Amino acid sequence: MPTNKEQVAEEVTYLDAISQALAAEMERDESVFLMGEDVGQFGGAFKISKGFMERFGARRVVDTPIAENGFTGMAAGAAICGLRPVVEFQFADFISQAFDPIINVMARHHYRTGVPVPVTLRCPFGGRLRAGPTHSQSIESYFAHVPGLKIVAPATVEDAAGLLISSIRDNNPVLFLESKYLYRRLKVPAPLSLEPTPLGVAKVAREGTDVTLVSYSVGVQQGLEAAEVLAREGISVEVIDCRTLVPLDIDTIVKSVKKTSRAVVLHEAARRLGYGAEIASEIGEACFWFLDAPVTRIAALNTPIPTSPPLEDAVLPQTEEVIETLRKVARS
Repeated sequence: MPTNKEQVAEEVTYLDAISQALAAEMERDESVFLMGEDVGQFGGAFKISKGFMERFGARRVVDTPIAENGFTGMAAGAAICGLRPVVEFQFADFISQAFDPIINVMARHHYRTGVPVPVTLRCPFGGRLRAGPTHSQSIESYFAHVPGLKIVAPATVEDAAGLLISSIRDNNPVLFLESKYLYRRLKVPAPLSLEPTPLGVAKVAREGTDVTLVSYSVGVQQGLEAAEVLAREGISVEVIDCRTLVPLDIDTIVKSVKKTSRAVVLHEAARRLGYGAEIASEIGEACFWFLDAPVTRIAALNTPIPTSPPLEDAVLPQTEEVIETLRKVARS
């Protein structure tokens, strides 16, 4: 049941959506449990699990030591034994400590044995909070190359809830990438639907005719802002929200690019070997004869994320850059 705070709230944030979806799945299925550093008594680094310890008890809200490799391996074992663990990493950056159980156990076990490994790995990721180089990374490309993993990156409050529910119900490991920047910035009127959103289905976030912008997570919100500005100049931008990176709904992307004949791919991760290169390659192969301009990428510089606000802004894509790039491609 919703808490009193949820009942009286007039708005639901991106962070609230994740909390509500997680609680709803724990209510629905007793095999679902949460584990991670400070998720219990402290309520999570970002307070997503605030009140969960009192609501579900210490057996289902498990505070772990600062040992990502160990507790991620425990989650893999619990999943193999029939439970559905949700692992919270305080910051996505720390997932590097757990590469081995994720890549060599979670991603391979179903293929090797036929036994599912239903683990959801919740990863607060990305920059723009002035948190520095070890608390601001985008990790999607590290794992997108590994068969056996799904990767989800919601860009809206509604999808933060619906995609998390689908991730928890999925019978194999899912990296669920939560934008820290969007946690408290995105809001929608309450109450929030807690219906699952299918994985692997992209969404046309805004229709347009002149150029297609493909993005995910915070990039979708940047794209929508840019599209609004350019509409006043007579440039019509179609914004595609990938929602799920693996599996990628390339059909929706291709359909849009064939209509507009131009494509820009945007993400916050570093440009070199970023996930946008995969999207651009798919577009190039499927839409070569339809393109009136080269596929263009907008991404962070190939450098660690600085702590200094002016330097971080210089490294990460800004809305002004998105506007200028879309304008240039649309007019080319």
